[in-house]
Amino acid sequence: MKGIKKILALVFVAVFAVGMLAACGGGNGGDAAPAGSGGAAAPAGDFKAGLICLHDENSTYDLNFINAFKEACEDMGLVEGESYFIKTNKGENEEAYQAACELVDQGCNVIFADSFGHEDYILQAAMENPDVQFCHATGTKAHTELVENYHNAFASIYEGRYLAGVAAGMKLNEMIESGKITADQAVMGYVGAYPYAEVKSGYTSFYLGAKSVCPTVTMQVTFTNSWYDETLEKTGAQTLIDKGCVLISQHADSMGAPTACEAAGVPNVSYNGSTVQACPNTFIVSSRIDWAPYFKYAMQSTLDGTKIDYDWVGTIDTGSVVLTEVNEAAAAPGTVDAIEAAKADLVAGNIHVFDTANFTVGGQTLTSYQADVDDMGDFQPETEVIENGIFMESYYRSAPYFDIDIDGITILGDVQ
Repeated sequence: MKGIKKILALVFVAVFAVGMLAACGGGNGGDAAPAGSGGAAAPAGDFKAGLICLHDENSTYDLNFINAFKEACEDMGLVEGESYFIKTNKGENEEAYQAACELVDQGCNVIFADSFGHEDYILQAAMENPDVQFCHATGTKAHTELVENYHNAFASIYEGRYLAGVAAGMKLNEMIESGKITADQAVMGYVGAYPYAEVKSGYTSFYLGAKSVCPTVTMQVTFTNSWYDETLEKTGAQTLIDKGCVLISQHADSMGAPTACEAAGVPNVSYNGSTVQACPNTFIVSSRIDWAPYFKYAMQSTLDGTKIDYDWVGTIDTGSVVLTEVNEAAAAPGTVDAIEAAKADLVAGNIHVFDTANFTVGGQTLTSYQADVDDMGDFQPETEVIENGIFMESYYRSAPYFDIDIDGITILGDVQ
């Protein structure tokens, strides 16, 4: 998910320069062909899987992975502690490599990791253990490094964010129509973790979804510079509320922002799961990636000895981009129908989230944009990503690369 790849690349170089601990797995890099990349199938009776998480169940982001992993494993007949294992609170550092080594030593045939900053450490473990499959969420290097047993995955979650934005726009319209706010007071707030493409893609698509039904909406964004900091997230939400934001959303992993909204009576669109139990009066809906389809795909491929995509993109159609149930106690009437209509249009290709006709940059329509997308198999630091008036997110790689500041969204800076 997470991180800034230039810094991590430097870390990776430094790690290799000084040398890390001995290769994990006790010499697993033998002659066996990588299972799941066209090599020998994994023995079904001995099949094991592992998951490495940045945080634990207290993080909504990691809990989403953990729940999906347990679902996928148990659907395949695996047993926790015997044939599937979860390593939590593993930092974006050598801890990730060590966790991968431990899972290799436990006999895992396929190992997953959930955070962007894990990538270089998981990639090293993959290179040392070619008969184990390594699948890393949100990363960017699999389709350029082309290590046969190393894979990236993400989903078109910007479409889910857009749908959640539709729900937000419906709520703003209700507030305008009831006289609670005026049209020019339709200001949303957004608590972001870092000013990275993943976060920018998310909050921009959320804003565009809201704007599709509430044309006067604007949004203010603040950053915590942490993926999980309940105090900062709560402070960020309260700051936005104090500045006049009448609805709050987030890309951060704690309950800080939702609970601040519940205390203030401000509607909230959450992320990675429902917060309705803690916030029954303000929670509207949440978008999330359901990782179970990918986990099942990668594990079955490993079992069958068939190739796993280097860079896999989940969609609404694959069941990977989902929304929670709408909390009708807080949502505007008609929200469910509005979401379903927009969802149908997304699937049919009638709506494109980043259609440049729907936003401007500095007052101008964006007609060209060069992005660093590490194009498939051939590094291209500057690739044109606008085609036929659409910014082609998730086309050149699975991980987000929309990092544009559009009109209507004001960046307030870091939470103080």
